[in-house]
Amino acid sequence: MIRHAIEQGAREAGLAVLDANIHALEIFAAELRKWNRTVNLTAITGDDEIAAKHFIDSRILAEYVRDGESVLDMGSGAGIPAIPLKIFKPAVNVISVDAVGKKILFQRHAARLLKLEGFEAVHARVESLYSTYPRRFDVITSRAFSRLEHFVGLAHPLLAVGGRMIAMKGPAGVDEITNAEYALGSLGYEISCNYPYRLPFGMGERNLIVITALNAR
Repeated sequence: MIRHAIEQGAREAGLAVLDANIHALEIFAAELRKWNRTVNLTAITGDDEIAAKHFIDSRILAEYVRDGESVLDMGSGAGIPAIPLKIFKPAVNVISVDAVGKKILFQRHAARLLKLEGFEAVHARVESLYSTYPRRFDVITSRAFSRLEHFVGLAHPLLAVGGRMIAMKGPAGVDEITNAEYALGSLGYEISCNYPYRLPFGMGERNLIVITALNAR
């Protein structure tokens, strides 16, 4: 059962997850599976995989987002981490953007079903947001979206002064840090910290890479 997998995964990660969160995630997982039969949303379909790679991964991100902040999730696909983040942090305003219309339709459906307020799914390319949301977001995140320098290049026109970008990466993220430092510096940004962690159930290693403006600390 997905509930058991979420509970066990949270225990392994040392994180608290409310029963109301688990109930919402159960609904989301059921809809994800249902839509995935006809729309290619995710290759991750097993209970343990969904719990670890989608939900606990998003719960770890939630530790780095503060209540009241506005978040943009770039290339959000099936709404991950955007929708689980909103479930874990209801006081955060979340906009998710993806260029694939069917994935945005799924996100909107899931958001209506879960009655998420302060959540919007936008069907667009990131570049089209520059005139609508300039310097708007406190946090811009992406999960396996692109290389760090490309992510920062796309995100920085949308980042509020004093904001931060958070890239969710796999094990290769460590190598990207070294390779991207010069390019990020030329854009006026630096990697302020990297948080490495392991997903529950032996599902692999991950890195949360936090990027801020130079001299912002």
